Amino acid sequence: MDPRTSVFDGGTIGPELLLRVEELRRALEDASYEYYVLDAPTITDAEYDRLLRELRQVETAHPELVTPDSPTQRVGVEPSTQFAKVAHLAPMYSLGNAFSAAELRAWEERNARIASEVRTAGYSAELKIDGTAVSLRYQDGVLVRGATRGNGSIGEDITANIRTLRDVPLRLRPGDSPVPALLEIRGEVYMPLSGFRAMNERRAEAGEPVFANPRNAASGALRQLDPRATAERPLRFFGFQLQLDPAGNAQVAARTQEEVLQLLAEWGIPTNPNRVVCRSLDDVLTFIDRVAETRPHLDYAIDGVVLKVQPLHLWPELGVVGERDPRWAVAYKYPPDLAVTRLVAIDLNVGRTGSLNPFARLEPVEIGGATVKLATLHNFEDIARKDLRAGDWVLVKRAGEVIPQVVGPVAERRTGAELPFTPPAACPACGTPVEHPPGEVMLYCPNGSCPARIYWGLVHFVSQGAMDIRGLGERTAQQLLDRGLVRDFADLYALTTADLMQLEGFGDVSSRNLVNAIEASRARPLSRLLFALGVRHVGEHAAQLLARQFGNLDALLAASAEDFASVHGIGQTTAAALAAFLAEPRNRELLERLQAADVNREEPVERAEQSTLQGLTFVITGTHALSRKELTALIERHGGRVTGSVSRTTDYLVAGENPGSKLDRARELGVKTINERELLALVGASDEGAGA
Repeated sequence: MDPRTSVFDGGTIGPELLLRVEELRRALEDASYEYYVLDAPTITDAEYDRLLRELRQVETAHPELVTPDSPTQRVGVEPSTQFAKVAHLAPMYSLGNAFSAAELRAWEERNARIASEVRTAGYSAELKIDGTAVSLRYQDGVLVRGATRGNGSIGEDITANIRTLRDVPLRLRPGDSPVPALLEIRGEVYMPLSGFRAMNERRAEAGEPVFANPRNAASGALRQLDPRATAERPLRFFGFQLQLDPAGNAQVAARTQEEVLQLLAEWGIPTNPNRVVCRSLDDVLTFIDRVAETRPHLDYAIDGVVLKVQPLHLWPELGVVGERDPRWAVAYKYPPDLAVTRLVAIDLNVGRTGSLNPFARLEPVEIGGATVKLATLHNFEDIARKDLRAGDWVLVKRAGEVIPQVVGPVAERRTGAELPFTPPAACPACGTPVEHPPGEVMLYCPNGSCPARIYWGLVHFVSQGAMDIRGLGERTAQQLLDRGLVRDFADLYALTTADLMQLEGFGDVSSRNLVNAIEASRARPLSRLLFALGVRHVGEHAAQLLARQFGNLDALLAASAEDFASVHGIGQTTAAALAAFLAEPRNRELLERLQAADVNREEPVERAEQSTLQGLTFVITGTHALSRKELTALIERHGGRVTGSVSRTTDYLVAGENPGSKLDRARELGVKTINERELLALVGASDEGAGA
């Protein structure tokens, strides 16, 4: 049977349905394996989503079919209050370091005195990923625990967060080599540089603090108490070691480290393909030099190369130094990409939300093959903590960072002529006194007419995730402002081809194309408009939640901060920022002008033929077969409303496993509690959109 052909009709469990469930799970597991391990996907994302949706529908109708290793069970548990301590099957060792060829040769010589075979045994040379070490425990092939390294013997239980990583299999694939009943797979959780950049851009657009580097971002993501927050981070995993139960007698058909890595890949664990088997230490050094050249082109941060003695039977003989560092492995560490240069000035730019962002202007210096002239200074508190002064000689770091950063001053080289930095009292772009909101490290320009805010706001308004006006980039935006053709977003919709022909680089065809692109943007949904407005803390996801909840701009304008905060996924800070934005007369005027320009103010919401839940308010809590997003869409499609907290106006609490305090609150207020199957019964169990 073709796994892409649905046979589910909501009926009773029979052999055909059981077979279908197994086909769906296998098809989804194969798709993940092809994508994450083989890097050769055979189905599209849309096809994957359709298969997953069908499986969720079956499991919702028949919860008794749900298993812990089902692809539907990656996200959904309630936030934790703490991480439990758990013991590893065997210690997770740290690695000794070597910083030169001479130190590597000394390491080999020490090992050869214990086992002379080392010199001819060969090495596995693998990239040292700059992430967070974790251990994955599988019982009978099913993922039962994920843990941090901790002190090597005891780590923290982060199973719920690990399960959100799509490239970590919930069930190992049976291959030619049987999977032992109990094992742990050690590896590294990391964040791709491309994902890190995109995430920081989204956070900056939402007025949230950005992360300094991918390593810290990955580590922080794994320690989120709410797995849904972890699921929103672009985390990936590489496995590099297999640990069997030392109390058992299980064995695997692997005699070398390379065979272990091949075995992990066979079972569905992603392994880093950038590795080699070296016959000698000279071959290892050649690989180290080659990696140093290609390192800037990798999509993940590394800080070295790990060498492991190839034959596994030599590992026990070589042993461990001080119960901490194994002799059979060592990490060659690349020298950090550091340089000393002069800090010419501490400059500021003003973002679209009004945030004042300090950066360092440097005397050009070569770091890691690139010329660095600018570096981040994060915020004013960071400048004060490091005591940075204009004219300082400073240490600049680029290794593992997406943006170069100033580590600190070289204080002994100060002459006394350096100028201490004082945070500005006024916006450098418009002179308006700055504001410092309580609890935030950033300073803000409150002037909505600030030319810097207008420029970056315009660039954001036309960007792809917002109103998506193709052909209107930063250079064109600046020309429109300089010539007075545009003062705010609404002016875009009055532009003519004659106006655009005045701009450098624009002819008849390009002018007509841009006018057409502006015209097409009028139809964008409310969620895109809300994001495009650049409200502080309202990112793309928050804009979608709000637009779906309120449906149109008029409803948003009539709502309060409390109404916004009642939307699941919208916090108090975001709610207050949106309420303040909508209350500002200038912003109201802008919205009226956009309405006059016939810009869409509605969010299209799919509705069922019968609004069986019209006027009813729901709260969702606990773990369900359908995700919270899917349940919310189901309720809204049938006319209902979903809020984040139980109150006297709540009609139903939809409670799953581990419902938490919301169930107690519902009982206290006499709110009716139903489960997921009862909700489906309210709207009709045969509803084909249940998993949409």
